[in-house]
Amino acid sequence: MTEVRVLPPDPSRLIEGLRDTGYDFNTALADIVDNSVDAKATMVRIWIRMDLDGDLTVSVADNGYGMNEEDLLNAMTYGAKGKKDKSALGKFGLGLKTASTAFARRLSVISRSKDTNACKATWDIDHVVKKKAWEVLIDAPSKDELALLDEAAEGGAGTLIVWEKVDRLIKDYQTAGGQPARNALKKVVEAFQQHAAMVYQRFLDPDDSRARNMEMTINQAALEAWDPFCSKVEGAEEVGNKPITVDLPSGGEASFTIRAVVLPRREEFPTKEDAKAARLENQTQGIYVYRENRLIHAHDWMGMFSKEPHFSLLRVEFSFDHRLDEAFQVDIKKSRILLKDELYNFVLSKFLPGPRRAAEERYRKGEKKKAQEKAKNAHASSNATISAKEEDLHLAEVTITDATKGEVEIKNKQGVFRIKMPVTSAIETGAVSVQPVPSIDDGLLWQPCLIDGHHGVQINTGHPYYHKVYVPNLNSSVTVQGMDSLLWALCEAEMGATTDNTRKHFKELRFEVSRLLRNLVDDLPEPDMSEGGDA
Repeated sequence: MTEVRVLPPDPSRLIEGLRDTGYDFNTALADIVDNSVDAKATMVRIWIRMDLDGDLTVSVADNGYGMNEEDLLNAMTYGAKGKKDKSALGKFGLGLKTASTAFARRLSVISRSKDTNACKATWDIDHVVKKKAWEVLIDAPSKDELALLDEAAEGGAGTLIVWEKVDRLIKDYQTAGGQPARNALKKVVEAFQQHAAMVYQRFLDPDDSRARNMEMTINQAALEAWDPFCSKVEGAEEVGNKPITVDLPSGGEASFTIRAVVLPRREEFPTKEDAKAARLENQTQGIYVYRENRLIHAHDWMGMFSKEPHFSLLRVEFSFDHRLDEAFQVDIKKSRILLKDELYNFVLSKFLPGPRRAAEERYRKGEKKKAQEKAKNAHASSNATISAKEEDLHLAEVTITDATKGEVEIKNKQGVFRIKMPVTSAIETGAVSVQPVPSIDDGLLWQPCLIDGHHGVQINTGHPYYHKVYVPNLNSSVTVQGMDSLLWALCEAEMGATTDNTRKHFKELRFEVSRLLRNLVDDLPEPDMSEGGDA
């Protein structure tokens, strides 16, 4: 016969242990705001404050539908009864408690429904540890607490959540409440403002019809939505949009949407302010996952790719509702998502290749333009050095026969031969030996040319070798002269050895070397192409 015994957990050890569930502050406080969203609040007011003694308090008030005492006690229960609304952002009945105690040793909830007076319940970790019992404290709300509640609820239904004994938000400073501590808290507040503007973007944007509109303030400052897809910015291009319907195991259907947007390059934004607001950083590329219009996972490639600068303009939106929770395996903090193999492979192999090509093309186009701009005057020393010695180094005589067609006659030790090569003019005064150009046919890095009748070399600034090797060294005249001299010498040697039989082989050699160099520099770091960068 099987014996059954009940083994209740030790209250003090468990409640202390639940403080270490892995929350960061932004995720924890957002979990509290989720309760306001679930309560259909249209106003959420958040305070993150420090008093003169350095004690921290975090408060969140809303004008949602509130709770009576029975509902409040259920909400304060670890593993609370599930909500009837399956679309609720809260899923496991733990977030309110674990998110709060991850940073505070005392959690109080004051709530008022439309038909009841305000009631209050408190979890105090120190009390639980002392009593060794799951004792929640029931008190009457204070005047200050009711005043905070009414900042959002204005006398009607609503809820106030208060964190006290906040001991894990900032480190201890020698002077509690001093300026260093306040500076640290300011950074915490700014980081959460940025996080909340992204997470609740669809709720905060009055022009976004996908979610119920909601206002939010943080320390009395109104929070504005941050749209990672720059939907209102001209030039943000949708390069993929795939609504997908799936059959549910329980019967019926559900759908999700995946779409990709390539943002404009920084210089293409209407204003510098718009470009700054877009956060055009390498770290903000990737997949943004939304459950019930709330961002739950942001800007990474979910293990599919590493973040590379040439995909920095690509952002992918993945939206689904509660019906697909099991398929997408949402975690307790609603900050992580796992895709099952079939869906993962679809996103990786079928959906993303096209948007990634589009993003890379736009990025490369911008980088080529920047490289061409940086190349101006960068080869002046090379031109001066080579042109001073050019006549002594000639291995062939070159005569133009038809400039418009690029036809020339080469006379070298092997004889006289007619070939084609670019016949061009100097772009800058004295630049008659080395000429940077935006592109060369077949993706070549270099090719021989005539510049105002001088033997010269054209160098492709759009080639990855120029981008990753030349550009970081354009301020070093010695390095640039060394590379320029090598390519010019290769061109002169080619003209000196060209025959009807060898000219084709020389072009094939340039093609193969250019291809090899493209692959060899692929893993080199991206240069700083910003204004004032080292390049």
